[in-house]
Amino acid sequence: MKKVLILSTSLRENSNSEILAKETERGAKDAGNDVELISLKNKNIQFCKGCLACQKLGKCIINDDANEITEKMKNADVIVWATPVYYYEMSGQMKTLIDRANSLYVSKYNFKDIYVITTSADGSENVVQTVLNGLDGWCACLPGTSIKGYVNGGGLDNPNAAINNKNLMEQAYNMGKSI
Repeated sequence: MKKVLILSTSLRENSNSEILAKETERGAKDAGNDVELISLKNKNIQFCKGCLACQKLGKCIINDDANEITEKMKNADVIVWATPVYYYEMSGQMKTLIDRANSLYVSKYNFKDIYVITTSADGSENVVQTVLNGLDGWCACLPGTSIKGYVNGGGLDNPNAAINNKNLMEQAYNMGKSI
């Protein structure tokens, strides 16, 4: 059994990326894992100030929801990022949380396996690749981590469209089941 943390970074209620994140959660639970899904909706996550105090203190000096989420990231065996793609990049909320989780760099984090869910109106493989490139840079700073799989929810040009896309729902479930 693995401890799986799914981070849904869309701020829209029942967004396509969150729908797929919930389906991944279902698959991971069905596989017998301990799974927690955290939505960044209604979370207070301020921008990193670049002070690097987290490198000495082991946590950020900004007292908001990012510290609790970062601690959960640290203790997870697997992290799944779910993000809408705006202008060919991960959501700003996702990038802000990544920046704020800088204390992980000097910690004894448990996770090694990273999975990704992207959703976008554009259906090309190029869309997911931009997010994977950004996460590859994050993984390069965290020795031993790597991206193990992803679901590209491209071509979803309407809110809640993922729920009616049987193929994408199956991909998300199967990714969760394989964790």
